[in-house]
Amino acid sequence: MGLTKSEIFTDKQNKLASMMKALAHPARIAIIQHLLKANACINGDLVEVLGLAQPTISQHLKELKTAGLIQGTIEGTSVCYCIEPKTWATYQKEIGALFAAYKGPDNCCG
Repeated sequence: MGLTKSEIFTDKQNKLASMMKALAHPARIAIIQHLLKANACINGDLVEVLGLAQPTISQHLKELKTAGLIQGTIEGTSVCYCIEPKTWATYQKEIGALFAAYKGPDNCCG
């Protein structure tokens, strides 16, 4: 795979791409949707809800946690995950601004 040449893009463009990459898998979207609905969950619950193997879910949780989208607290031998509110607000603002920049077609390409 070739280099992305991220240095030719602005910090803001690179940050937005990184944010979107953290969400760029259907399993991660499903995890986020479950957390939004349940307001918290135990890692093991996701195995039943999503039907994926525990190691697969753990890898996706790691990606979401690394991106700062979720946080986890240890409860006994389990980890309880929830949305990280400050990062979530940043994602809403940045991704929302990208979509809000579109003003509609005046006469686009045709």
